[in-house]
Amino acid sequence: MTIDEKLTLLTESAKYDVSCSSSGSTREENYTGLGATGKSGVCHAYSADGRCISLLKILFTNYCIYDCSYCINRSSNDLPRAAFTPREIADLTINFYKRNYIEGLFLSSGIISNEDHTMGLLLKTLQILRHEYRFNGYIHVKLIPGASQELIIATSLLADRVSSNIELPSSKSLQLLAPDKTKEKVFLPLMQAKNYALENGKRPIGMSTQMIIGATPESDWEIMRLSDSLYSKAMLKRVYYSAYIPVNNDKNLPALTTPPPLLREHRLYQADWLLRFYDFNVDEILNEEHPYLDERFDPKLAWALRNLHYFPIEVNRADKETLLRIPGFGARSVQKILHARRQKQLSTSDLIAMKISLKTARYFITVGGKQPEKMLMTYEALESKLLALPKPLPNAQPTLFDHFASISGEL
Repeated sequence: MTIDEKLTLLTESAKYDVSCSSSGSTREENYTGLGATGKSGVCHAYSADGRCISLLKILFTNYCIYDCSYCINRSSNDLPRAAFTPREIADLTINFYKRNYIEGLFLSSGIISNEDHTMGLLLKTLQILRHEYRFNGYIHVKLIPGASQELIIATSLLADRVSSNIELPSSKSLQLLAPDKTKEKVFLPLMQAKNYALENGKRPIGMSTQMIIGATPESDWEIMRLSDSLYSKAMLKRVYYSAYIPVNNDKNLPALTTPPPLLREHRLYQADWLLRFYDFNVDEILNEEHPYLDERFDPKLAWALRNLHYFPIEVNRADKETLLRIPGFGARSVQKILHARRQKQLSTSDLIAMKISLKTARYFITVGGKQPEKMLMTYEALESKLLALPKPLPNAQPTLFDHFASISGEL
């Protein structure tokens, strides 16, 4: 099989892994050669200063000894298989970089022969890139659960980010759909990398994981509780959510009669954003009485509708944390308000002049003691009013940063 044929096959096989965003990287080590983690690019990962960078996203091999029900590369599937060598991956990365196609590498793999053998091949790839080609660009590597600690640590020291996908939100679901994996086995490589860094004064390695949404019956509340635990206890930088897309026929998989749950995926990302950047806790967003996110409204707006006693909030007096809880106000809007009100008491016209959207916020604030929108502050009235706003196109895939006119201006 030619390199081009391998490339076509193994980039296609890698498309189901969504956890390839860099979310910025700062690395003390400098390999003094090609590439940089902080330069701008053209695709779906981000440098430390927030600019978009491009990554070569590829599987080392789609051979796999595991038989996970949801995975296109499961061992029982009859499909074309291929494997690169470490030298081939390194050469592809450098050649694409020199042509300005990419600025970094996202490298994952099926399990070929055994876990240690596969992890050794990924380590060899990074050693060629870092030490022989002196590549200083961004590298994200999927660690192989079950590989030896020595291989895990050696690989982590050469990467900017490592990840190990939990795939499913509970041990019961893993046992049903991925019997070769356990939650403990999946997270052991991440804990080994983290503990080594902490014990030896090394830079904290960026770590992430991914969950498939909709293949198993866990509620949004169970999913977000797990994510919150991963952020607070396991020190993960990102949890990614991937709407279940059926690629196999298996008796243990749901037979979807509707499109993939993309809106549910989107709502989970928004709830995740509230946990990480807006100082919400899980039980404020979801609980046993409300275990699923309201797909009609973003999670902050849904929280506000359940807690109308908290409103209206006076924008001239509220602190930063309180302002961030106002539906329609994002971090940039709040920063503008905090800066401007040092100079004067703000009015509604001042907010409009600062280009702060009041489309949703007007129902939840007062400005100088006056409400921009005069209406009865009841759940029913607000719900009716907000639902009457224009709706997004049906079956359109939302993105984290799209501002639905029917939902809110800013998350």
